[in-house]
Amino acid sequence: MDVMKLALLLAAGTAAAISVAQPAPPADLRPPTHAEQVPRATVRHAPDRADDLIWENDRVAHRIYGPTLQKIEPPSGSGIDTWAKKVRWPFMDRQLKTPNYHNDYGEGLDFYSVGGSRGVGGLGIWFEDKLWVSRNWATHKILQDGPDVASFQVTYAPWPVGVDRKVWETRSFTLPLGSNFTRLQSVIQSDKADDLIVGIGLNKTPVGTARGVLTADAQRGFLMYWSPAHARHGAIGTAVRVDPAMVVDTGADADNHLIRIRVTPGKPFVYYIGTVWEQGLDFTDRSAWEAHASAERLDFHSK
Repeated sequence: MDVMKLALLLAAGTAAAISVAQPAPPADLRPPTHAEQVPRATVRHAPDRADDLIWENDRVAHRIYGPTLQKIEPPSGSGIDTWAKKVRWPFMDRQLKTPNYHNDYGEGLDFYSVGGSRGVGGLGIWFEDKLWVSRNWATHKILQDGPDVASFQVTYAPWPVGVDRKVWETRSFTLPLGSNFTRLQSVIQSDKADDLIVGIGLNKTPVGTARGVLTADAQRGFLMYWSPAHARHGAIGTAVRVDPAMVVDTGADADNHLIRIRVTPGKPFVYYIGTVWEQGLDFTDRSAWEAHASAERLDFHSK
């Protein structure tokens, strides 16, 4: 064998070795088993994802952030995230195990940005023209993991309101099968007895920096926001519904559209958050979503 042939063979072998050594492409979302392709409401604590609490049903998917993420990602807070889904069965747990849960592998994805905002219906105390907010949830308790209802409770550690007041919160979340709305029941305690003005928010810029379309009605107790369309994933519609008898006004801060309500410390109050994805299975445009979200019959009595 001459030198030229040997060099060519060696080069070919090296190329083959390099080709074999290339990493495999990222795995897609694991397909659901037959048993998993059943609509259900579910909630899970995900210590494998920095203590996220994730919950979903056959229509919507959400998460909130826990104490581990607070330690490793200080900007995280108590805003509420929503995911886009286009299947009737649970997908969040499997989606979290993909190389990038912000990618759409066929069942949905997380492309809604919470950032430093309240996300979809996070709250704070409105005082001196500012929203004073808690950090990530401190403790959690799962009350019911399906199949018809997902329900859990979290606490938020004391946080300051101005320089001479503190508040802390216990909040329960309940999502039934077949609804776009999660029911939230909150009890905010305080070291002072005076009433509080609670601001409940919707992120102004959940998809890039562009602004969407806001519909606010203080008399009927709702905020609805239709995001600008993502280049590939489209728009997300969000809504907050509160007891109209509690409403002070609607407004905004730098990050959020707000509906503000009057709350007595120690007294439970109820509100609802709802979402939809225009590429999902239910309401595919703003008018259909707003008609549904404003007409949904909701119970604001505490339990």
